[in-house]
Amino acid sequence: MPALAPTLAVIGGGQLARMMAQPAIALGLPLRLLAEAEGVSAAQVIVDHQVGDHRDLDDLRRVTAGCSVVTFDHEHVPTAHLHALAADGIAVRPGPDALVHAQDKGVMRARLAEIGVPCPRNAIVTDLAQVEAFGFPCVLKTTRGGYDGKGVWVVRTSAEAEAAFEAARLAGVEVLAEELVDFKRELSALVARSPSGQAAAYPVVASTQVDGVCAEVIAPAPDLDPELAGSAQQIALRIAGELDVTGILAVELFETSDGRVLVNELAMRPHNTGHWTQDGAVTSQFENHLRAVMDLPLGSPSPRAKWTVMVNILGGPHDAGRLYDGFPHVMARDPHLKVHLYGKDWRPGRKVGHVNAFGDDLDDTLERARHAAAWFRGDLGDHSE
Repeated sequence: MPALAPTLAVIGGGQLARMMAQPAIALGLPLRLLAEAEGVSAAQVIVDHQVGDHRDLDDLRRVTAGCSVVTFDHEHVPTAHLHALAADGIAVRPGPDALVHAQDKGVMRARLAEIGVPCPRNAIVTDLAQVEAFGFPCVLKTTRGGYDGKGVWVVRTSAEAEAAFEAARLAGVEVLAEELVDFKRELSALVARSPSGQAAAYPVVASTQVDGVCAEVIAPAPDLDPELAGSAQQIALRIAGELDVTGILAVELFETSDGRVLVNELAMRPHNTGHWTQDGAVTSQFENHLRAVMDLPLGSPSPRAKWTVMVNILGGPHDAGRLYDGFPHVMARDPHLKVHLYGKDWRPGRKVGHVNAFGDDLDDTLERARHAAAWFRGDLGDHSE
């Protein structure tokens, strides 16, 4: 019998872990999942799964027993637990000393300042007086626990700032103040990096956020100056190297009105702004994440088409019915479109899937992707049509 590949443990049962499963099958790589509950997105497709709490070290040890490597669907595993797993002999990828920069925004800002990466003006603030001294308007963020717009407040008065301090007090974390950047648009630079130091950079993309949630991505970013695109990729590669990141690193950036890029956020896992790569790149972010954490040679990040557009399917205020019922119209209208559903129940604002369209004409590609996502949301008519 052929030798079995080593088993990779994945912590977190969301859609990112779910989308790791398909390239893992192609690579012959067994996955073992720690899911937060039965029936969550990734548990529906990864047979070898256990239910447990990522905050419980015993649960983490139970799911990683016999595994050579552990990686993550999210960044919320306590840093001390990651060090404990590493001490047990498990290859933690990305490692705890890298991942803390995606877990703690204060640590991230301090480290990026040390290595000279351009960021918005920022400071840790402990009371309203310090926010006033920092200056309004500004953005307040809890240093830990925030995502998809949660734990982030744009404030213009001391009264508005009180919510951030109350949330931080309840969570036992600090508050970070950042300047409210005058930006043209948001960009994302995605790179993969292996333990041996090999790295691959995807084209820089433009992302549109709605209420703090990624709504759509255009790859590559239209009308982006090639020098600025190169600078964004170099920043991402530098951060990956300096922080010793293993796997996918997404660097979310502001393109400013005066022609610069500033680092907004970091994510050390497959990222929403990289979902376009599933159908628009030679090697998807999910496959390259697996290759990287297993220290296999990385695949090409080159685009397959001139344009790829990803649009998220977000739950709206009304029930769209069964998402599956949207397939006949969408598939018949656009045979080249690709749909990715997450196996999640519908609720307002929730990411339940995304669509990818690709082609040579940007306006046409945008229209096709937006139409399909709107149809699944139930905005364009009866799914039974």
